[in-house]
Amino acid sequence: MQILPSQPELSAAENRAKLALMLRQKARLSRSFPLSYAQERLWFLDQLEPGNPFYNVSKAVRLSGAVDVDALERTLTQLTYRHEVLRTHFRLEDDQPMQIISAPEPFVLQVEDLSALAVEQREVEARRISVEEANRAFDLSRGPLLRALLIKLRDDDYLVVLSMHHIIADGWSMSVLVREISKIYQAFVEGKPSPLHQPVIQYADYAQWQKDRAPMLEKDLEYWREQLAGAPQLFSLPTDRPRPPIQTFRGANCSFRLSTELSSQLREMCGRESVTMFMLLLAAFKVLLYRYTGQTDVVIGTDISGRQRKELESLLGFFVNQLVLRTKVDGRWTFTQLVRAVREVCVGGYGHQEVPFERVVDEMNVERSLSYGPLFQVSFTLSNAPRQSLELRDVQLKSFDLKD
Repeated sequence: MQILPSQPELSAAENRAKLALMLRQKARLSRSFPLSYAQERLWFLDQLEPGNPFYNVSKAVRLSGAVDVDALERTLTQLTYRHEVLRTHFRLEDDQPMQIISAPEPFVLQVEDLSALAVEQREVEARRISVEEANRAFDLSRGPLLRALLIKLRDDDYLVVLSMHHIIADGWSMSVLVREISKIYQAFVEGKPSPLHQPVIQYADYAQWQKDRAPMLEKDLEYWREQLAGAPQLFSLPTDRPRPPIQTFRGANCSFRLSTELSSQLREMCGRESVTMFMLLLAAFKVLLYRYTGQTDVVIGTDISGRQRKELESLLGFFVNQLVLRTKVDGRWTFTQLVRAVREVCVGGYGHQEVPFERVVDEMNVERSLSYGPLFQVSFTLSNAPRQSLELRDVQLKSFDLKD
């Protein structure tokens, strides 16, 4: 698959090379670029609440063994060289937010040495520092928007905390980042150069392409106008507290597992009804919402990767788009009938997913509120982004929970 239409007489590889050259020659005339639609959403939210750490993306890993700190720091430098989005910040130019790409510089790995403390105190202090680091706000107008902190507990025991702002990365990006750290670090420890080729395009190229093709989305926008016409603007769940005037983003997790038997039955039903597991579970979730609220017009949102093209799969950046999935539930239906209705809605949404959520919101002219999100307030996501385990030579790794 290709990012732009191409001449049929060229091979796929030739087209990709031609596309990459064309985009980069055009884009590199300047170091400032428009924001993607997804970035505009987060930039706008940051203007409303500067310094809100809600959109920090952080990962912490415990490292045990022969950690080569110099190789790790050089690995991070190589990453920022490879991916321009990791050295991007944002500022207004002619009243428009723009991406500003800085020149490559050596990455500075921050190190906190706790090895002189008593063993029990080290653990407590390491947790406090790592949680504080993960929740430290980013300044989008200055950067950097990637940070790395290495906490030393002993000569063979470290904790590394990686933090990025969501405006430059998503969940898929974290998997790409982990995979590349593994490969580059391994090479540097062995005294070899990075084995990875430079990406043929960068996130800023994608943002420019997305804006350039905006006029082509009219047909897709018509679908969303029809699909969401007359949809309720607010989903009223029966809660024990009033909705606050400004969202607080405070919440909690409730984890549970489905039995092997139930999971097998769900997969069998997916096969019978020709639906994905996401569609089946979404139908069940909509039944739950219908019974809680009595609302027959059930509107929920879901995240979609936004990486429909192969060239985007290995890039870091914020590609995630949001789809609005609306189902009118009839209490006389069987569950199977609801599953089929949900399948139809999902297939329609997938077929028109290239319209950025922000464009849909603008098109529907919905009332904005700091108290709740536009178009939907309940989200349902089945996480299937590729998970990558971090592997480093002569080092054992264990995920570290950043919850305080």
